[in-house]
Amino acid sequence: MYHYTLSQWLFFFYFYCFFGWCFESTYVSICQKKLVNRGFIRGPFLPLYGSGAIMMLLVSSPMKGNLVGIYIAGCIGATVLEYITGVVMEALFKVRYWDYSHKKLNFQGQICLESTLCWGLLTILMTQFIHKPVEHIAMLIPHKVLLLVVAVISLYFIADFVTSFQAAMDLRDILVKAEQAKQELERMQKRLDVLIAVANDEREAKKEKRLERREELVGTIEEAFAQLREALPASELLKEKREEILELRDRFIGNKRVGEEKEQSFIHNFIKRNMLKGNPTMTSHKFHDTLEELKKSASEYRRKR
Repeated sequence: MYHYTLSQWLFFFYFYCFFGWCFESTYVSICQKKLVNRGFIRGPFLPLYGSGAIMMLLVSSPMKGNLVGIYIAGCIGATVLEYITGVVMEALFKVRYWDYSHKKLNFQGQICLESTLCWGLLTILMTQFIHKPVEHIAMLIPHKVLLLVVAVISLYFIADFVTSFQAAMDLRDILVKAEQAKQELERMQKRLDVLIAVANDEREAKKEKRLERREELVGTIEEAFAQLREALPASELLKEKREEILELRDRFIGNKRVGEEKEQSFIHNFIKRNMLKGNPTMTSHKFHDTLEELKKSASEYRRKR
């Protein structure tokens, strides 16, 4: 079992958060062919990697010296952590920050066999090779200095996390309200379709009556001209429902304007915009269209200015 002080555990956590950020940002930047500041928060930290590293140290400790045991423990522990983190984040923020739906042998798109096997290899790599020099560095740093360093990083990390968390919650609100607006528009469309259908039925009925009258009046030229001069009467139903139609129109215009203002405000915010750009694999099955529009606006923002 590893015996470290709290400040040493925190040092390891931040170190592996930074290590994970370097790894993922480099990988995603190569895939995207442009620099990408990867991660949930804006600073050079990926909390999932830090949490995963600490978890790997803890679950592999009883298996010390047994590579097969370390591998299996890493596979199980990291996969459970990844699944729980993914489910909680999706439930909270309504989006997925990673999605394995396109991978074979995946479960709910949150985990897959490929990542599980990689986690096991990474556990061996970390516990047998990476962690030893990191541990050596932590042991060389005087306790008071380490405490000060960890305290400063913690203040920055917490401030960054709170800001990023709020940005993610704002994104969630936009997605939820956009879906509500979509459902409201669908209800409006159905109501208008009913009004139009009934009005058309009414018009057809009046048309038939006018045809009957025309046959009755066909005997005299004067009466025929009088029939032709008659303007088509407006639908009585639409007259009665005029206020309802105007209200539906105002609600549509109002919802559209408010939605556009909120989306533009989100994109103009540097932290919120870069949260979208830093997570190009972010997806949402329920709010897919709105999320893709926001991501596109964020990527084109600098180009338009």
